[in-house]
Amino acid sequence: MKKLRQTIIIAALIFSALHITARASSAIQSSITDADGYACMGDDKSRKQTEQAALTDAKKNAVDRMATYIKSETKVEDFVVQKDLVEAYQNATVKIVQEIEKNWYKDPNSGDCFKIRIKAEVIPDEKAMEKAARTKDVTDNPAAPLKVQLWTDKQAYKQSEKVRIYLKGNKPFYARVLYRDAAGHLLQLLPNPFRNDNYFNGGVVYEIPSGNDRFDLEVTPPFGQEDIVLYTGTAPLGDISLETQGDVYRVVSKPTDLPLLSRGLKIQKKDGEKQTRPSEFSEEKLSIRTGK
Repeated sequence: MKKLRQTIIIAALIFSALHITARASSAIQSSITDADGYACMGDDKSRKQTEQAALTDAKKNAVDRMATYIKSETKVEDFVVQKDLVEAYQNATVKIVQEIEKNWYKDPNSGDCFKIRIKAEVIPDEKAMEKAARTKDVTDNPAAPLKVQLWTDKQAYKQSEKVRIYLKGNKPFYARVLYRDAAGHLLQLLPNPFRNDNYFNGGVVYEIPSGNDRFDLEVTPPFGQEDIVLYTGTAPLGDISLETQGDVYRVVSKPTDLPLLSRGLKIQKKDGEKQTRPSEFSEEKLSIRTGK
């Protein structure tokens, strides 16, 4: 486990050359939205087939809603890039985050019908998103889909060296930063007991540890691969189970449950809106190596 020292580090926000060392081993951009689906039995569908048809309809509506949202909300100067982004969502895949509501009802004209409301994660076409992300117009544009860059000052660290983590988003975002050391210990670095910040401004480079943090990430045995996992969203992230461990939190929730729990975004309606707005989500993982 990394040695968590009782010190406060006041850190300068550095970008420039450090940005070049960003090496995210994996990244997922997606959006979370609510969607309804409907289907009626008729003469050609059983109850089970009707329920499946309603779920398929809800997934289609989630994709359509996100494609419309991206088209209306994304403002980039390059028309080709904007076209790539819209097509990426039109060709998206859908994962169910939560089945919010489902029930059978009687329709006066169609008979027995089924309705389902889901919270869905709409995952755009990866190749199209990678193509669009190559342009500065997307990575730094607050009117583009949420993109949070994650990097460290180095890729490999020796014993007693300190790991420094950097974040920068193209628009305001909520974040959770986890650290898994070579021994498999999983800690939440941010928010922590002394730095409750989980909301970050776009266009600003943030360093961890810094400010009110009372820990260092000092390299100690055992050595090997260590992972930084970052969950971000334009709405507050879902809750996970934590316990205080010194100046940080120990993650109690099962690691396999963390992606789904974090995707349980607390999406709310804004004044004057009839339904909740989609929320953008991103999951990043950065791996580093430690040794003597």
